Amino acid sequence: MSRLMHVRTGPYAPPVPVRELVAVSADGARLHVEVHGPQDAPAVVLAHGWTCSTAFWAAQIRDLAVDHRVIAYDQRGHGRSPASPACSTEALADDLEAVLEATLATGEKAVVVGHSMGGMTVMAAALRPGFREHAAAVLLCSTGSSRLVAESTVVPLRPGRLRTWLTKHILGSRAPLGPVTPIARRILKYGTMGPGSAPHMVEACARIVHACPRKVRYAWSQVLDLLDLDHGVRELRVPTAVVAGTADRLTPPVHARALVAALPNCVGNTELPGVGHMSPVEAPELVSGRIRELATTYATIKEGA
Repeated sequence: MSRLMHVRTGPYAPPVPVRELVAVSADGARLHVEVHGPQDAPAVVLAHGWTCSTAFWAAQIRDLAVDHRVIAYDQRGHGRSPASPACSTEALADDLEAVLEATLATGEKAVVVGHSMGGMTVMAAALRPGFREHAAAVLLCSTGSSRLVAESTVVPLRPGRLRTWLTKHILGSRAPLGPVTPIARRILKYGTMGPGSAPHMVEACARIVHACPRKVRYAWSQVLDLLDLDHGVRELRVPTAVVAGTADRLTPPVHARALVAALPNCVGNTELPGVGHMSPVEAPELVSGRIRELATTYATIKEGA
């Protein structure tokens, strides 16, 4: 299956970047990076979630690149970044640091946005010198710091051992997802999106998720199963806003509320009625608006630009 499967037309078709480059992480992993928008504009860095790619941010890139320098990268094993045997939160933090170093000038500040596993990437990097040098503010979208499997409501049962066991085996399945069929769309919509999600939104997400290699999907599911980044939340001292959907089954609003309570410098919490886990796709204008607000308030323009 193509590593670059995505919609070709409409608001979720990925824009063509101004520049592409490869950032090299601490262990040598190579990360595909795209840069969009004017070079002399405030910077925004986008980190996508599990099974996604830079294509997930198409709506935000199209909106923000008019007057921002938008940097998006493929997490290792996703999109055009080759797979690596090193799958861990430390690797995620290493990768984000590598992207920041490769794309931002010394001392330049950017808004860092993380969706789902991308948000966990930000939490994992909270104490890293490179992150602290370059992060002016953070937006956490549809994410959590621990107890992901136990709190998930993908399986419609009461909380308990049975639900947790079933959820773990569903999310950690080694089975291939196969082609994007009507049944596949229905399953993906139920598990990851709100009931009112438009067909073109479901189609965009399905194509992106189904393009993720099966082995990569499984490897990162094991990391998420054991995730504990509560300490990272407490160390995330830059201004941080949180966005979550009330219909999110993968990271229900209980996670967002826990983040808000633990963040040292929370500057906003937005719960989106009826929106599921794929908030940047389901509520693109609102998510882009939150990013724009943070960039206007906190980001700096590259010196000498």
